[in-house]
Amino acid sequence: MASADGRSTATVALEATCGLIGCTTAPHKTAAEWVEAALLADPNIYARHTDIEVDRGMVHLGGFVWDNDDFRIARRDAASVAGVTEIVTDMELDRGGIAGIGK
Repeated sequence: MASADGRSTATVALEATCGLIGCTTAPHKTAAEWVEAALLADPNIYARHTDIEVDRGMVHLGGFVWDNDDFRIARRDAASVAGVTEIVTDMELDRGGIAGIGK
């Protein structure tokens, strides 16, 4: 989902969170931590089973997602982080989801 100005829900949520806790004063955060924060801030994806590695702007997303839309959402959220130049998605689709039941 996007805001009126085209920013993703995760970007808006991350900006709101950063405004509350002062993310701009935390330059020690790694790119992987920023990508993880963007994924966790997005209410449209359950990202607790996502593995994130970043090397010179290339984000590698691994782990599990619960449906096909989650692939797209994870890529969009990762791309919203400053400095990300490429995204490699190597996630597995687990249709059972959190509850362990198929869709």
